[in-house]
Amino acid sequence: MPSSSAFKILVVEDEPTINQAVSDRLIGSGYEVVRAYDGPGAVASFEEASPDLVLLDVMLPGFDGHEVCRRIQAMRPVPVLMLTARDDESDILVGLGVGADDYLTKPFRMRELVARVAALLRRVERAAELAREASPQLGDLRIDAGARRVWVAASEIHLTPTEFDLLLRLAGSPGTVLTRETLYADVWGWSGASGTRTVDSHVKALRAKIGADRVRTVHGVGYALERVAGS
Repeated sequence: MPSSSAFKILVVEDEPTINQAVSDRLIGSGYEVVRAYDGPGAVASFEEASPDLVLLDVMLPGFDGHEVCRRIQAMRPVPVLMLTARDDESDILVGLGVGADDYLTKPFRMRELVARVAALLRRVERAAELAREASPQLGDLRIDAGARRVWVAASEIHLTPTEFDLLLRLAGSPGTVLTRETLYADVWGWSGASGTRTVDSHVKALRAKIGADRVRTVHGVGYALERVAGS
């Protein structure tokens, strides 16, 4: 794994004090940092600097973080950690739907932010390793791990990078219930109960795309990928 100094992070936050504090902490952790303070500036900085990861506030002047995320993911897939003042599931789902990988609710601890950044960057390398593994198939659900493509019957399903990694992890143990903590550790590279809502939100988005009956919920435990009857 490259050292942290090899990675460039775009920090997008309109509050100068928070932007400076986050940037200083990341620089102190060995990362190169590029800063932006509004929606248009974030997109321009992304295009110019080609960062390895984006820290993205939701509420921004110009246009919001969701629109920023949509635009930059259309240019090039990149890990995005959303920063939000609201812990509302609908807001979180919107962010995940446009390509965000994870989120932190303000106020947050700087130590946790740096740890989440490191975990997301490790996940990029882990995704490459997963792509070299066998491509599973459950009935009419077919996954091409190397090409990172998914089909249900004859229809190709377009997943975000995180949705794909989550599906691939579930498909690696078909029928087995995986705890939310296990999924968060294996897919996001970060352990702890703080990420279970992230898992829940991604599962909800994944179900909407591949079919709700394909992912079984065991309440209070976790999820399992199932073969759909008749497929």
